[in-house]
Amino acid sequence: MSIVATIMNAATGQPIQKMTFGRMPKPWISLTLESGERVTAERIDVGKPAPGKFVAPVEIWVRSNS
Repeated sequence: MSIVATIMNAATGQPIQKMTFGRMPKPWISLTLESGERVTAERIDVGKPAPGKFVAPVEIWVRSNS
């Protein structure tokens, strides 16, 4: 089962994009966004599933490496 996470900008609080992972990413993960920008995870938030749903929302808060 894959994990679909929303990549969030830690500076602005705005969503950047969605990414799919084969398993839960580690809190120190480094990612390359669709724009080619390299970012590092600051924290990972896992929410509660909606009533009647199995999938929990996952947000990865990132900061730019530059």
